[in-house]
Amino acid sequence: MSLAAPFPAFRIHNDEAGYRSGIEQVTLDDLSPGEVVVKAAWSSVNYKDALAGTGKGKILRRFPLVGGIDVAGHVVASTDPKFREGDEVLVTGCGLSETRDGGYSAYVRLPAEWVVALPRGLDLRQSMVLGTAGFTAALALYRMRENRQRPELGPLAVTGATGGVGSMAVAIFSKAGYEVHAVSGKADQAGYLRSLGASQVLGREALEASRPLESVRFGGGLDNVGGPMLVSLLAQTPPYGNVAAAGLAASPGLDALTVMPFILRGVSLLGIGSAGTARDIRDDIWALLADEWKPARLDAIATAEVTLEELPQVFGRMLAGQSLGRTVVRIG
Repeated sequence: MSLAAPFPAFRIHNDEAGYRSGIEQVTLDDLSPGEVVVKAAWSSVNYKDALAGTGKGKILRRFPLVGGIDVAGHVVASTDPKFREGDEVLVTGCGLSETRDGGYSAYVRLPAEWVVALPRGLDLRQSMVLGTAGFTAALALYRMRENRQRPELGPLAVTGATGGVGSMAVAIFSKAGYEVHAVSGKADQAGYLRSLGASQVLGREALEASRPLESVRFGGGLDNVGGPMLVSLLAQTPPYGNVAAAGLAASPGLDALTVMPFILRGVSLLGIGSAGTARDIRDDIWALLADEWKPARLDAIATAEVTLEELPQVFGRMLAGQSLGRTVVRIG
């Protein structure tokens, strides 16, 4: 195919005609500038993609933009000597589907500084099963370990455990040698969570405590929910344990939070914003995900595979809390 020819992309608009998204024919000239052109093979669906594609969240900073915060494929053109035609590469976050065109497109044009060479140990599809969700979970563990989180402190709780980030966290944390307690409102998915490495599967009532400090139950954890569950997790974390905050599926608020866990137990609340991660840390994390932190049952987390045309249905299910694991998007 000539790079001058039109190709399909899932594009998002917000103008006098309203907020809308769908498949359009675009050309490279329609896309954001960049030194590397990639023929996309795979992408994925993240909660942020669902918010952007439906307009339920203010994700895009300008319009129109191609959606999709993840992409993996083959380089077809590059003006940067670090990348050659045929190289297998990936990009997650870095402003895709926020300030510049994203990965839901047959071809993607990218700044070379964001492009990561596919690490040995992963194929392109596996890199998108991981995608931003796996990267976020791994970044949480990376930051917790930097802050002296050790298995001896106790089990790590993972809230929203059946979602993309939650599923990845259960698998990655257990692979890294931590006991994991998965917290989920989906009791029928206990077998799935145990298969990923959870030693215990707890209902949401495990994080209903409302006092500023509770008896220690967890060594720390990763919260994807926000609101009262995050407050409760902090209250049940031991001295110098870490809680990483990566989502707000229930609430962005922390109305009941007090400083008690911080000043009496030295608990740390770590913010996990994966999109703008420094390049050296990004490279470290992808190396870990391709090797010692690679989930043992990665394919089991990929519970669905869809095309660009099927994205609107996937977005609806995800925002309704009906998704499980990861959905990969087959593009090329």
